[in-house]
Amino acid sequence: MADSIMSKAATMEIPINSNGDTRTAEEDSLEQDLQQVMVSGPNLNETSIVSGGYGGAAEGIIPTSSIKGPAILFNEEYFERRCGNAPKPDLRSKSRGIPHSQSVASRIARQPDHHPGPSMHHSNSHPTMMSEEATRGIAVEKFDSVKKWSINTYKCTKQMFSERFGRGTRTVDLELEAQIDVLRETKQKYEHILRLAQALSGHFYNMVQTQQALGDTFADLSQKSPELQDEFGYNAETQRLLCKNGETLLGAINFFVSSINTLVNKTMEDTLMTIKLYENARLEYDAYRTDLEELSAGPRDAATMMRIEVAQQEYQIHKDKYERLRSDVTIKLKFLEENKVKVMHKQLLLFHNAISAYFAGNQQQLEQTLRQFSVKLKPPGSDKPSWLEEQ
Repeated sequence: MADSIMSKAATMEIPINSNGDTRTAEEDSLEQDLQQVMVSGPNLNETSIVSGGYGGAAEGIIPTSSIKGPAILFNEEYFERRCGNAPKPDLRSKSRGIPHSQSVASRIARQPDHHPGPSMHHSNSHPTMMSEEATRGIAVEKFDSVKKWSINTYKCTKQMFSERFGRGTRTVDLELEAQIDVLRETKQKYEHILRLAQALSGHFYNMVQTQQALGDTFADLSQKSPELQDEFGYNAETQRLLCKNGETLLGAINFFVSSINTLVNKTMEDTLMTIKLYENARLEYDAYRTDLEELSAGPRDAATMMRIEVAQQEYQIHKDKYERLRSDVTIKLKFLEENKVKVMHKQLLLFHNAISAYFAGNQQQLEQTLRQFSVKLKPPGSDKPSWLEEQ
């Protein structure tokens, strides 16, 4: 109740008249106001601030929810003066400070509410948390991949050294291993044929260029030596004919070299790449097979049984991979043998007929051989770069 009296007293100011004297009607109604306050009490949702001065009185209602801190300040001196227990100060000097309280009240009434939402921090940190979780997931995935690679490499290395020192066993397909050895030996021999054919092509090209230069020299001398014009002319014509037939044979040799190069460095090499994958799969299969056999030979406790189950799954995975690659190698070896026979039959027949026709001097048979095998000759000078490419 005392708080209600003080809050009522604190919100009241002394209005003055034009002569500066206080009005006695306010003093007479003080007791009635206090009784009314004691009965009803102040409204807790709003605070009435009344200020007056020479120009009149002003009143404003300020919601208490917008004021931070205490809404009412108790003025003990003012309360005692209203009750008649204190000397009355100079009201003129007192009234000069009243507008200040009014400006303060209006400034408080205009102060906006600032209640930052509790979820702002979470909304800003949510993308950061998501990015951190994604980064952590990628790091864990990379770590698992490196871990699996390390374990696999260790087991394969252990199996490889065991096989080399005669301590471990390996899976062998005798028929397939024999075919692989034959393919590697055949590839080496075909590479030797390819090198010799390339050397023959280079040497024959130089011979053709020499014959062409020699024919041009004979033709020039036949013009400058009237007494030997016929002899130089015959030799010039012969060298030109040999040069023409040489270019035809050179085209056949280059076609032979190109076909052998495709067979050796593309077809056979592709099959050998599959064989390398097959051999790696065989090594992994034997490594996991040995690991499973070692675990099966040990004690059978709960932890070991779980390890045996995991090893059985890994063993089955590598077994399926090994069998699949073995089937691929078998099929590729079969098709490679058929392709090799077909290609070499055509190329060897072309090489024989072209060489025979050239050294027999049969120009028609040589040209017919090239048409038979669909060999297209390049025009003279097509191998040389153009003047634009030389710039």
